[in-house]
Amino acid sequence: MTNSGVTTGGGTTSGTRRRAVRGGAAAAPVLDVRALNRATLDRQLLLRRSPLPAQDAVRHLLGLQAQNVKPPYVALAARLDGFAPEQLSDLMARREVARIVTLRSTIHTHTADDCLGLRPLVQPARDRELGHFRAGLDGVDLGRLAALARELVEAEPRTMAGLRQALGTQWPDADPRALAVAARCTLPLVQVTPRGLWGGSGQVALTTAEHWLGRPARPAPATESVVLRYLAAFGPASVKDMQTWAGLTRLRDAFERLRPRLLTFRDDNGVELFDLPDAPRPDPDTPAPPRFLPEFDNLLLSHADRARVVPPALHGRNWQGNQAYRTVLVDGFLAGLWKPDGDALVVEFLTEPTRAQRAAVAAEGERMLRVLDPGGAHDVRFGKIARS
Repeated sequence: MTNSGVTTGGGTTSGTRRRAVRGGAAAAPVLDVRALNRATLDRQLLLRRSPLPAQDAVRHLLGLQAQNVKPPYVALAARLDGFAPEQLSDLMARREVARIVTLRSTIHTHTADDCLGLRPLVQPARDRELGHFRAGLDGVDLGRLAALARELVEAEPRTMAGLRQALGTQWPDADPRALAVAARCTLPLVQVTPRGLWGGSGQVALTTAEHWLGRPARPAPATESVVLRYLAAFGPASVKDMQTWAGLTRLRDAFERLRPRLLTFRDDNGVELFDLPDAPRPDPDTPAPPRFLPEFDNLLLSHADRARVVPPALHGRNWQGNQAYRTVLVDGFLAGLWKPDGDALVVEFLTEPTRAQRAAVAAEGERMLRVLDPGGAHDVRFGKIARS
């Protein structure tokens, strides 16, 4: 790593060096993997825990992956100083945050504003999803279906099975699953509580975001405004990175319109990266304490090239099929997997840790257990090295 001491708006980055841009343009700073790692960890509130309130953190991070109930709570426990699960659960109970299908066609916990704002932005992805079910919707008027589905779920929250049954009475020849998917794709449906509450339970029942949050629908935000928010939480990043995060295509034009307001870099592969001028880009040698992340954490899903967090030698080790494992970061990079085992937490390193790293991981694991289960045993155990 070349220590050039180049100042790039966010401070001096020793992992920044100069390389000529293809096409004969002026030289551009190159950010190596460690520089990108530290910058991204800082934006993700993982380099040091933040004092932000839970609602502000959810907004800054543009939502938290929430296929299951617990991951948003684990994600905030890793990121926030003084966090307690009741803080997020209370926000959900007060309908200030909610669970909704948005980015990459997956469930996220968003602030109320983002439920109403980001959902229209990703409608093209919902339209593509709906296209896969067209064969089962022959003869179905989608406008009429959306209107009827809205009446049904606003009269009382409905499960997907309930929607299939109710819509099937109107279109008995259509594929029941396709009818329910069409409702989910054409309407902004949120999961109502008690689903998602800490310590609670409940099946998935749906109503519209407008009805649940008590606010009217909003038009999609300007794409440029979301680009700026994405860079604040995940940058420096390429156009393809943001497209991966959002599950969208054709975002290049928005970046080009913003180009005069942004800094540009290159990664080690020559890919152009964009960033906010005043965003933090810490020294690559800044210490990065261990962190425990939930399955499907957005840190690991929001870039086309995940090498800034996942070392090439461990590529694919935190996934099996469509299932992501809970991960442990050491020195800012994927280094192990973890899982609950009764009252204990079991860590399986993917590479041999040093004695100091092992002790730091144990201490961080105990801390997380105290946050998520204050009255529990707080026992951290180590399994065998998980060899490939």
